[in-house]
Amino acid sequence: MSFTGNEDHSISLADASELTARFRDNMPWDDTIAEFFGKAALLAILEQEDCVGIRLYYGFDDQMRPSIVAVGAKANEDDLVNGELAQNAKRCPIHCSSPNDLNS
Repeated sequence: MSFTGNEDHSISLADASELTARFRDNMPWDDTIAEFFGKAALLAILEQEDCVGIRLYYGFDDQMRPSIVAVGAKANEDDLVNGELAQNAKRCPIHCSSPNDLNS
């Protein structure tokens, strides 16, 4: 199977709220519930030749806090590891949205 860049990732707010609430209720640490990547970082990944989407890897930083690494993905499902990567997102809490169904 291959990626097209047009995969359906839609989710209702009710289902998304249930997923994020379950995460907050069961996470083994006290902090990060979300991370923000700026548009420029995401576009730098997406605008690479052969990129049809972004894969997000879960990791831990040097303080053992969750951290997402973003990398472009090709149609054949390979990562563009020699291209643009993104990490060091703005963490929530600290850089959070006002309370809403996804974070409260």
